[in-house]
Amino acid sequence: MTARAAVILAAGQGTRMKSPLPKVLHRLAGRAMLDHAIDTAEALGCHKIVVVVGTHSPEVGRHVEGRLGKAAVAVQDPPMGTGHAVRCAEEALAGFEGDVVITYADCPLLRAVSVEPMFEGGAAVTVLGFEAADPGAYGRLVLGDGDTLLRIVEAKEANEHELRVNRCNSGVMVCERNLLFSLLGEVTNDNAKGEYYLTDIVELARRRDLQCRATFTDEAAVQGVNSQAELVAAETQFQSVQRDHFLTEGVAMPMPESVFFAWDTEVAAGTTIEPHVVFGPGVRIAGPAKIRAFSHLEGAVVEAGAEIGPYARLRPGAGIGPKAKVGNFVEVKGVTMGEGAKANHLAYLGDGEVGANANIGAGTIFCNYDGFNKARTVVGDGAFVGSNSALVAPVTVGAGAMVGSGSVVTEDVPAGDLALGRAKQVNKAGWAARFRKAMGERKGRKG
Repeated sequence: MTARAAVILAAGQGTRMKSPLPKVLHRLAGRAMLDHAIDTAEALGCHKIVVVVGTHSPEVGRHVEGRLGKAAVAVQDPPMGTGHAVRCAEEALAGFEGDVVITYADCPLLRAVSVEPMFEGGAAVTVLGFEAADPGAYGRLVLGDGDTLLRIVEAKEANEHELRVNRCNSGVMVCERNLLFSLLGEVTNDNAKGEYYLTDIVELARRRDLQCRATFTDEAAVQGVNSQAELVAAETQFQSVQRDHFLTEGVAMPMPESVFFAWDTEVAAGTTIEPHVVFGPGVRIAGPAKIRAFSHLEGAVVEAGAEIGPYARLRPGAGIGPKAKVGNFVEVKGVTMGEGAKANHLAYLGDGEVGANANIGAGTIFCNYDGFNKARTVVGDGAFVGSNSALVAPVTVGAGAMVGSGSVVTEDVPAGDLALGRAKQVNKAGWAARFRKAMGERKGRKG
């Protein structure tokens, strides 16, 4: 297979987003749009990936450096059109021999399956098109025989016949590296905007008697995002596809339209997801489980037979074992729960371990933070922690041990022992009756 590289254009200012966050760093399904574009390039087997950024958003360059390294960043300064943006990647691609695919960081729904056919056919330039429901201002693809691309006509320059064409240009292109920059060297900015347009390389290639072709994908796959409303539309499309996918794979969802998935959510067949569940990134439902209503999961693994919620929150590092139960208003962060372990109500479990068949009573908290450092709490197999208990880490409750309700546990509890960490109860005979009588008499005198 011919070597592949990707140039991802991410230098747009994104002013229509009206946000201090750069447009391409806005998240879709819990992941920056730019990362979706990089994911697609990696899925295509691109040996080299270059992201073209602008000087107005240094955060974008830092984001790319953090994922791909400094060599993956090319800067467009000043912005002078898409053709100029691609030329800014020329130095970063020095020495590369092979095909280059040009994509866009604000096109987060584009996947490798839509791009892969572009590398076939042997054309000098291949353009990815789509059939638009409303062609509007899109550039039109004028085709000859078969998939031969004759030219790209911008809507404002199209004649009446061309405006009726609904096959439109997505902007995604594939071209061999040396030819690409040779063609771009001939592009001029002799147009109303004074910019260098990438689309001009089609006409320039045909002047050299080189073949140009078009491949096509669904309009939704190349849906661009330029505003908050368009980001919502893309999110809606993503969620619709994911819901259909999981339903097809055997996941039960009585109200799928209320369930939201992240870009990397994994759910085993046979799982039931009740209404109003939200998955953040990094969740894997490893076996058939029940995720009950109004729960939020992120960075967690749930094993077969477990039950989560309703109204539960799993945070990063939560590992819920087979047949374990995390009930209503329970938050779990950085804690593994063994098989059959239970925390049924109103608990916070942070940084630690709960053994198999252990029971965590209502109102229990793991006191994992002293204001400076985090520490771990370990509850052994079969242990029982009574309601309204505070386990002050670092502390271990041994296997089969019990903690009396209302205890503050600051020392390890040996296996099989009972820990009582509360003040001794004292009953003062008649005190309440005397208090009520005195207060009533006082109120009467004031009345």
